[in-house]
Amino acid sequence: MAFEVYKPRGHRVPKLPMVTLSKNSIVLNKHAREKLHTEKVELAYDGEANTIRIKAAQDGQNIKKTKVFSRGFFNHFNITTKGKFVADYNEQENALYVDLNKKQVSPQ
Repeated sequence: MAFEVYKPRGHRVPKLPMVTLSKNSIVLNKHAREKLHTEKVELAYDGEANTIRIKAAQDGQNIKKTKVFSRGFFNHFNITTKGKFVADYNEQENALYVDLNKKQVSPQ
């Protein structure tokens, strides 16, 4: 048998910005909100790339605690995908990109 030793203080998993899509809202985890550092966001959708952009904006939708209520956005672009995704952060644009084609994060 080959045993592997457990080291509790070994690898630290980097804190990733996570975005959860539900039927009515987009939920941003703490790290996603810290990256954007804003109270309002602009939502945009690229249909060809199947990607949502969540960008910090002065005029936009409010982030209420962790949620952006997005039912109208989902209906307008016919987005039915649900689940948890790792978001890519673009520092120059101060925006998160959620690729809906990427594999969803599995629940743990």
